[in-house]
Amino acid sequence: MGDTINAMTNFKLPDFTLPAPLALLGGKLPQLPPTLALVTGLNLALDRLIPRAPLEMLIGKRFTIRVLDAGMTLRFGYGTRGFRPLFDASKPDLTISARARDFFALLMREEDPDTLFFDRRLLMEGDTDLGLLVKNTLDGIDLPRFDPARLSPREVLLRLRARLATPHHA
Repeated sequence: MGDTINAMTNFKLPDFTLPAPLALLGGKLPQLPPTLALVTGLNLALDRLIPRAPLEMLIGKRFTIRVLDAGMTLRFGYGTRGFRPLFDASKPDLTISARARDFFALLMREEDPDTLFFDRRLLMEGDTDLGLLVKNTLDGIDLPRFDPARLSPREVLLRLRARLATPHHA
């Protein structure tokens, strides 16, 4: 089991592009569920991993994340109370587009935004100053490296057992 976890810790994301029919299907599916997942994750990270002070310049701005090979278009904004989904197709201030694999590589810290941008695998359209601010803010956040080994059934069960064994304090 230890070898399996070590192998997962050294996991390197393979280069892939989702099949074209998936993008066609993804574009026809409701975009609200993945958008809600994104804004919920971002809001949970506020004040924990992402300080609010550098985000003040984002207040009132509209963003679109396009996952090209999944056919997903996630529209959201940032306000004084945090991130929120947007329900209209008004022009965003900034659109960031990439394949699913490249977004995962950013999350896993395998690739940095500059490399993806200069390789034309990460596209930014709209307010370039805003794009630079977002990139610099993300670069300044000390996110833990995503470790797929933490998702192994054994690791999940160990964490769950430890959490259940710890008395909750009200």
